[in-house]
Amino acid sequence: MKATFKKYTLEFISPGGTSRGVLHTKDSWFLFLHHEEKPEIQGVGECSLIPKLSIDDRPDFEDKLNALVADVDHHEIWLQSRLKEFPSIRFGLEMALLDLEQGGQRCLFPSDFTERKAQIPINGLIWMGDFESMKQQISEKIDAGFRCVKLKIGAIDFQQELKLLEMIRKTFHADDLEIRVDANGAFYPQQALEKLQNLSNYDIHSIEQPIKQGQWDKMSDLCRVSPIPIALDEELIGLDAEQIDHMLDIINPQYVILKPSLLGGFANSEHIIKAARKRGVGWWVTSALESNIGLNAIAQWTYGLGNTLPQGLGTGQVYSNNIPSPLKLDQANLYYDSDFPWNLNVLDDVR
Repeated sequence: MKATFKKYTLEFISPGGTSRGVLHTKDSWFLFLHHEEKPEIQGVGECSLIPKLSIDDRPDFEDKLNALVADVDHHEIWLQSRLKEFPSIRFGLEMALLDLEQGGQRCLFPSDFTERKAQIPINGLIWMGDFESMKQQISEKIDAGFRCVKLKIGAIDFQQELKLLEMIRKTFHADDLEIRVDANGAFYPQQALEKLQNLSNYDIHSIEQPIKQGQWDKMSDLCRVSPIPIALDEELIGLDAEQIDHMLDIINPQYVILKPSLLGGFANSEHIIKAARKRGVGWWVTSALESNIGLNAIAQWTYGLGNTLPQGLGTGQVYSNNIPSPLKLDQANLYYDSDFPWNLNVLDDVR
């Protein structure tokens, strides 16, 4: 087997605001695999990093990729033990191997979804920004047919954020529009419960990561008394299978959110789902700002899981230079238009 990789910088159409800062660009590394006897069939995987969040956002990232490419014939060993500290590379390798196995057509998990017989319901993502920009985003998502929106909160004045929620609820009842919020760990533990109580006035479906990860006892206390169901996100990053089980037993959250790029791929994510189900914890899947290559793989995998909740897979529209793909939006649903071809021309120079 032969392997190469290419770094590609994705550019946001509009800045993506989070509590960790504003994103204007995001790098991904595309991993290409092929067998020497059939070089025309290539599997493609995406190693996608989020600055300040991915545990493999570190100076030796490309060194590790180079080492993998040089030793790709031993990919099973790499998957099992050599990429524990590099979950996005592990996911990229897993994705590329699945693609290669299926003939290099970006159809990793053939299903009714890939045959355009089924769609995936998704939520509309509202980035952090000033009051007016967030208000405009909300209006655009609702006009586009979304009946579940997710607001990034924690960066602007909290009272302004409450006003946004009040504005939504004056027009849309909870039966008509589901609201999820994502704090990205922005609340201080001593303030969190009061803020959750304020948020509960607006029929919030759930809140992601109200306080920073690693504070298991404090998060456990919050999950026990919170008037809003709590979903763990960052809390899952960097933990092995045994640590995941232990963490879930201590915190006992209402939901967990799976981001395969941050968790080391599909196999690791499926362990978390199994552990969550065993404990009666709900879950859904969210993309982690991958290009359409990674988003496609995650969407196909997600469909096969049979979860009917709106998934966080609507990020394919955020980039001005995304890879053209069959992934399309139909109001609040993601579907796969198999009549629309993939176009990897932006990556041709690494073939």
